[in-house]
Amino acid sequence: MPHKTPEERFTVKAFLLLTLAGVVNAIGVTMFLAPVDLYDSGISGTSILLSQITPPYLSLSFFLLVLNVPLFLYGYKRQGRHFTVCALYAVGVYSLSAYLITDVFPVDVSIASPLAGQDLLLCALFGGLISGIGSGLAIRGGGAMDGIEVMAVIFAKGLGVTVGTFVMAYNLVLYVLCGILLQSWILPLYSIVAYGAALKTVDFLVEGVDRSKAAMIVTSKAQEVCASLSEEFGCGLTVLEATGFFSQEEKKMVYIVLNRFQITRMKNIVHEEDPTAYISVSEVADVLKGQP
Repeated sequence: MPHKTPEERFTVKAFLLLTLAGVVNAIGVTMFLAPVDLYDSGISGTSILLSQITPPYLSLSFFLLVLNVPLFLYGYKRQGRHFTVCALYAVGVYSLSAYLITDVFPVDVSIASPLAGQDLLLCALFGGLISGIGSGLAIRGGGAMDGIEVMAVIFAKGLGVTVGTFVMAYNLVLYVLCGILLQSWILPLYSIVAYGAALKTVDFLVEGVDRSKAAMIVTSKAQEVCASLSEEFGCGLTVLEATGFFSQEEKKMVYIVLNRFQITRMKNIVHEEDPTAYISVSEVADVLKGQP
């Protein structure tokens, strides 16, 4: 049997995260967005729209399951058993929580948000923020909250677009369709605000507030540069062989990962040791350290 990494095992912590993700997402959607006819993104937003234009017995929780489950199952081969099970569990909790809030608990979410009333801006911001927390927690738990992301992974490359572009295009079509059906563009435009708030929240939860920076330094004085950087920051560095294409001059390429507050100091140190050094800085989302 293939060896499973810790991230691929079903743990209590993961299922707690997924459970919390489903509940939080349901709160954001059913208590802020849906009551004032705002729309979440992806399948969640599609479910809200369908629940509004179909008979009352076809509820939001019904469409969440009917639309999401086939998509996750369709993506089983690409995403694997662990992701599929986690995603289905998160969506199941989301659907159940949505049903409890709208049909069981003594909370009136029929015409206004219980917390923000009919203020569209507050509902959009807090609905997007809270649903974004739910989606971010689902990703941290090893799953996902929306089947459209799975479809993006499968079909985006074949269509010649990125995953992000695929998801954005789907949401754009969804919001345009909402505007046409509602014969009003106010609610779809506020829904875009909610989508933006959710997107930034997911980035914050998945990647952290202080994303690391990776610097590639091409220098002819690698020994001096590495010694100074190591002394200043106390971190590891990687040195690679490099050759200039036009000059054919042999140089070294130094790779180092720092936080954003250390970048300016790093540049100053490098140029003190080698004024001709070339420095390229890029953002990295995850820094994973192996066991010594």
